[in-house]
Amino acid sequence: MTSTATASGTTAATATADTTADAATDPATARALVRDYLETVWNQGRTDLADRYLAEGLAQHNPNLPDGRAALTEFIDGLRRQLPGLRFDLRRLAADGDLVFAHSLFTAAPGDEGRAVIDVFRIEGGLIAEHWDLNEAVPATTASGRPIV
Repeated sequence: MTSTATASGTTAATATADTTADAATDPATARALVRDYLETVWNQGRTDLADRYLAEGLAQHNPNLPDGRAALTEFIDGLRRQLPGLRFDLRRLAADGDLVFAHSLFTAAPGDEGRAVIDVFRIEGGLIAEHWDLNEAVPATTASGRPIV
């Protein structure tokens, strides 16, 4: 907001456009960043390339992970040592402003029923700066007969 004087001497507040690059994050670019991050860092285990996707000070809302790119890459490396066949199968991807929403099937190994995962990523400066996620086990059946992923 900026204040400007009017002809009558009163001040009027006017909204000014945010001129940062992130104010107009291109949805296609943001979706590609998240898609490539999940494939490269998680599915291929290329945590050495995490700086191409993740901000150093990544704000993490997962209750089991501390903030920071280094903490996340250490977690991924450890998890991949335990579960070398883990995979995110991205099913849906959408972007709105600086947010990207991913709906995936996470499997620990081939043949695993998996977990339905929703990730929300906030993009800033061309990198993932913030992350939220929810997940639940994929049930054998649903009341509607439709899959959850």
